[in-house]
Amino acid sequence: MDCLFCAIINGDIPSKKVYEDEYCYAFLDINPQAPVHCLVVPKAHISSADDITKENSTAVANIFVAIPKIAAELGLKNGYRIVSNIGEDGCQSVKHLHFHILGGTKLTENMA
Repeated sequence: MDCLFCAIINGDIPSKKVYEDEYCYAFLDINPQAPVHCLVVPKAHISSADDITKENSTAVANIFVAIPKIAAELGLKNGYRIVSNIGEDGCQSVKHLHFHILGGTKLTENMA
């Protein structure tokens, strides 16, 4: 499998790691869309939110347990946004489930 995020998780491609546990890996985005922009990915390869199943949902649930810890480490005390892009129309650029944590400023309400 040729997956950019799997290569980052395995250490084959360098990243600025923010957090890691047995279920997920979090690192700073190389093209930040906000003052703080971090990606959180499951260590298990799941292509997108469309591919979450009962069998792999534990990994995803644990990501959402980790996200508040990651946000606190990043200094996001006043709030943040979590985004996941799915498929071509959703602008998913890497076919590995990932969640963007965006913050560090007052974000606009515009989600489009």
